[in-house]
Amino acid sequence: MPFYRGKTLSLFMLLLHVSRRTVFTTAFSTFPTLSRSSISFRSTSLSVSTLSVPSSATNQTNTFSTMAEIQANHFPTEMSQAERYLFDLNGFLVVRNVLTPDEVAACHAAIDQHMNDAVAREDPALRNAVQGSPMYGAGPPRLDLGGIFEWGEEQSKVFKSILAHPRLVPLFHGLLGKGYRLDHIPFVLMNNKGGEGFQLHGGTVDCTSGEYNHHLAYTCHNGNIRSALLGCNVMLVDHNPGDGGFCVVPGSHKSNFKMPPGMVDGLAHSEYIIQPATKAGDVVLFSEGTVHGAMGWTSDRQRRCALYRFAPATMAYGRSYFQEDASRSTSWPSKFYDDLNDAQKAVLEPPYANRLDRPNINEDGSVELTQRSERKRRHDKEVFKTKYF
Repeated sequence: MPFYRGKTLSLFMLLLHVSRRTVFTTAFSTFPTLSRSSISFRSTSLSVSTLSVPSSATNQTNTFSTMAEIQANHFPTEMSQAERYLFDLNGFLVVRNVLTPDEVAACHAAIDQHMNDAVAREDPALRNAVQGSPMYGAGPPRLDLGGIFEWGEEQSKVFKSILAHPRLVPLFHGLLGKGYRLDHIPFVLMNNKGGEGFQLHGGTVDCTSGEYNHHLAYTCHNGNIRSALLGCNVMLVDHNPGDGGFCVVPGSHKSNFKMPPGMVDGLAHSEYIIQPATKAGDVVLFSEGTVHGAMGWTSDRQRRCALYRFAPATMAYGRSYFQEDASRSTSWPSKFYDDLNDAQKAVLEPPYANRLDRPNINEDGSVELTQRSERKRRHDKEVFKTKYF
């Protein structure tokens, strides 16, 4: 009898297990919302989970959109292994959905108010591409619009948010190190249909001369990436395949030779020149040591892209932070500092080492000074009669 009961119990458990699987399978197939294949996915801002799938075509990782929708204020606090790999491999990275649709709309509204200030690069000395090349387009010049940090709190807010955007700070730290700084004055690039792009340029080994360019150096040692100068394209309109705009030669930040004839103009070896497909609100980070440029613009919509450049704490390429008036002060134009939080202000510091009281942005967005010991600081004061050596 005990044996019979055991057999009965085992049979019962087996039937129960099978019935549960049948019910679950039926439910899974009956309600499409539960099917993994039917869930609507949207590329998010490159935060990597166990479900992320790297794409060599776009140099991004795709994750569940619900991460951004459920936790709108939650962002990764460090650069992921996938992001390190893709940037080191290709020299650029597409970061999805950094700006929300409302923020993109605010940028457009601000730009519309200042369109009359845009300057066309129509003088022959300002043209960026060879006529007849894919970069030249149909001929209309590119439009450059400055002043985006000087339009007042409402119109400049989103543009200034890029300085220490919580989605971008971990990437800036991973590519430039703590204490990273703004190096160039940011501005908006615009192209109407047929508008001129930009001949390929840059390279740690200059793509036209073949000379080593330490100003654009790229290194990676013991897992630490450093770019001497980092480009940051904030895309304000969709750049679909074939539309033109920003283009890049993946991996060229590690090239040891200049480009073969015709390639800088897109007339030769064009299969190695890629125009990443991006959406409004995406950001493209690229080492200035990666050969890049822009294809002629073919879309009916006006191209709009805000371009920033950042550098490590101790490095500088541009000099707009250094005023040319009688004060000779190391500061940006005064309106740059309006309505900034502490983290954003930290990014406007001039170049100097972290250990010399440089404000560093923490993971939570707060700022702290990195200092030497009080005794060493006092010693410098005694020796040099100044606060810093």
